[in-house]
Amino acid sequence: MRHVDLCVIGSGPGGQKAAICAAKLDKSVCVIEKMEFVGGVAINTGTIPSKALREAVLAATGARHLLANNSEISINRDTQLEQLTASCHRVIGAEIALVRDHFRSNGIDVLTGHGSLVDANTVKVDGLRGVETVHAEHILIAVGTSPSKPANVEFDRVNVITSDEVLKMPRLPRSMIVVGGGVIGTEYASMMAALGVRVTLIEGRPRLLDFIDAEICEALQYQLRQTGCTLRLGEKVVSIKRIDVPTGGRSVDGKIVEATLESGKTIVGDSLLYAIGRQGATAGLNLAAAGLEADNRGRITVDEHYRTKVPTVYAVGDVIGFPALASTSMEQGRLAALHMFGQKCESYMDLVPYGIYSVPEISTVGWNEEKLTADGVPFESGVAQYKEIARGQLLGDTTGMLKLLIHQETHAILGAHAIGTNATELIHIAQAVMAFKGTVEYFVNTVFNYPTLAECYKVAALNGLNKLRAI
Repeated sequence: MRHVDLCVIGSGPGGQKAAICAAKLDKSVCVIEKMEFVGGVAINTGTIPSKALREAVLAATGARHLLANNSEISINRDTQLEQLTASCHRVIGAEIALVRDHFRSNGIDVLTGHGSLVDANTVKVDGLRGVETVHAEHILIAVGTSPSKPANVEFDRVNVITSDEVLKMPRLPRSMIVVGGGVIGTEYASMMAALGVRVTLIEGRPRLLDFIDAEICEALQYQLRQTGCTLRLGEKVVSIKRIDVPTGGRSVDGKIVEATLESGKTIVGDSLLYAIGRQGATAGLNLAAAGLEADNRGRITVDEHYRTKVPTVYAVGDVIGFPALASTSMEQGRLAALHMFGQKCESYMDLVPYGIYSVPEISTVGWNEEKLTADGVPFESGVAQYKEIARGQLLGDTTGMLKLLIHQETHAILGAHAIGTNATELIHIAQAVMAFKGTVEYFVNTVFNYPTLAECYKVAALNGLNKLRAI
């Protein structure tokens, strides 16, 4: 039997950072990964592949700015997807190698196989080379999630797919139905639309991404429509089925997909991406053996230190639910490792930025207008349009924008929201100022490189202050 201080189940972002943090504390660590490659969903089928595909799409279309004003893109559908995914696989391979190097340099053993709990301190690893048992002072569960697959949907990995199969599609479809207007559905819908695919995006709620600022969401929806994406908002899918291709039509296997909506509409496409919900990958962990259980979505409950109700077992990442971001999973893993070994730590988890890598990209930090209004917080908004900024003109992005939400009395920055080129990078400036309790005057009185998109902060700050002064 192998004995370690920490046994991590899952090598995704949360598991990686917990393992490395513990190793830096001179603890013995092993990581159990059921897949052949390390990195978990984030590197192999989720975060990195989708972002790599986005970069490849932008490069292929010459559209590093918003695509609304681009002329029609000519695409060889038989080879374009293969070329795009080849680029993605290079990135994925590099990331896998990087994680393996980090594990190796920190003396972390990787055990390939399926991990399951024997008790609160013991894990069984069932691998190709047999079964091994690991005894650990602490166990950290970081198994992530997998796409939800309702039993009444006929997934075939060709016509009806989840986000796991996007890079495995045999060819670029002429039309695609995307069911679900959350982060994953919106990102892939915008990428496909950018490639000239006729996309119909179906979302049961009145708007996409209902957790982001409404004005930013409206801008995104406008841009999606400009690229030819059809939005079916407030609509629910009641059935999905594969049907024969009509006479004269074309398909990889002679089939296309028909989605029937609650309203009675039917929508037909070459393929359908189902992107509603994800399920915690806890089914095979034998949680009960350690006195644990998961909820109906496979999620594990933890306290503020990411410790389960069993003191020796912690859980981090998507398997514990919201916010389910690679970035937050990394921080959760670090914090969990520090806590389990009695180390004090600081974190700014109350100021988590969100990045949506759609085309155009979106990022946000802090509160949005709807939340502040509901809570009765007096605020004013300051807005900067990319078209006002020299860098925006240089990039050819004249539709992007940055919005600051400013407390009317203290002038504190309550939230920041951006859409457009490099929005996910730009947002960190606001995040830092908010973390150090800065006010809007900081942006007015500081100097930014010229020309840069960071100048948006000065323009937005002046716009907000002018409103407060009734100028």
